[in-house]
Amino acid sequence: MNLEKLIPIPNHNGIKPHDDPILFSLIIPTYNEGKNIKNLVAQITQLLEQIIPHEYELIIVDDDSFDRTWEIALELTEEYPSLRVMRREKEKGLSTAVIRGWQVARGEILGVIDADLQHPPETLLNLWKEIQKGADLAVASRNAEGGGVSDWSALRRFLSRGAQTLGLIILPEVIGRVSDPMSGYFLVRRRCLIDTHLSPLGYKILVEVLGRGKVGWIAEVGYVFQERQEGESKVTKKQYIDYIRHLIRLRFSLWQINRFIRFGLVGFSGVFVDMTFLYLLSDPSTLALPLTRSKIIASELAIINNFLWNDAWTFRDISQKQPGKRQKIKRLIKFNIICLGGLIINVLLLNFFFNVFGLNRYIANLISIALVTIWNYWLNLKLSWRSTELT
Repeated sequence: MNLEKLIPIPNHNGIKPHDDPILFSLIIPTYNEGKNIKNLVAQITQLLEQIIPHEYELIIVDDDSFDRTWEIALELTEEYPSLRVMRREKEKGLSTAVIRGWQVARGEILGVIDADLQHPPETLLNLWKEIQKGADLAVASRNAEGGGVSDWSALRRFLSRGAQTLGLIILPEVIGRVSDPMSGYFLVRRRCLIDTHLSPLGYKILVEVLGRGKVGWIAEVGYVFQERQEGESKVTKKQYIDYIRHLIRLRFSLWQINRFIRFGLVGFSGVFVDMTFLYLLSDPSTLALPLTRSKIIASELAIINNFLWNDAWTFRDISQKQPGKRQKIKRLIKFNIICLGGLIINVLLLNFFFNVFGLNRYIANLISIALVTIWNYWLNLKLSWRSTELT
């Protein structure tokens, strides 16, 4: 599902954004949490009044609960003027609830906390301290120092660790940034998410923020995950399936598949350059130079060919923001260095396939090129044509 960019929207399901910004907006997504909501709002209000009195808002986003949590919350607004309530009747899901809350929030700092009191409200104070120190993102972690879980079964512990391990395999550069990527309790600066297209799936909103947001400094605060006192747990098999789907979708998104296709097409042109010069230089019927030397020369010519096409087409949107010959030369040097690493791997693979398996030199070369294509694309995306401009 595509979501609007993270900016206030005029009117969504009964709640209107205010014009005046404030310091902090905390989103509380709810579904059948009528027994917990009053206690939670009271605790959070008491804590925030100590550190940022009148400079915060609590936004409850309820998915049309059967127990009418939204109605109970509305009754609390007279006692707690900083409380706002959104009732969603046509949309479900924790992650989208958080996004909808952020869209109407006024805070410079945005946050999320579960409504079931399994996230200790007092941990907000430690998270806020990290934000005051300058952190872009402050995450409450069960795996950081001082953190843990209360009475989880061995199976639930195994599933949680297994999900994190799977995330490290699929999205190492995202999941590896924090010790508890499945946490649903964190604060983030609004500027890190402005003009960011968030499209979460399932319950793991933090993964989306880490993957798509412009997040630099990350701080972690240990906390002990509490057992639910009221209401029913919402952990289901579907959540784990959605988590895996989310990881895979984010993986392809971060790879920028359309750009990768263009990169691949340019790579094909480089293959023709590479193969042509490899033939002219190494074939017994032509110059008959040694295979390794011929491969290095042919690959360098292919690298130059690929750079020119990638700079003008594949990464045109980025290169246009970095005009001038000096910037272009810098990109060429970075591209060459990265591809040199790929070339070393390519040469090793070529000799391995040719000398060990006895493959035809051209087939061996083609296989080698295919295996280093992802290496070249990923590092060039991150380094050669890296966009540092925040919109």
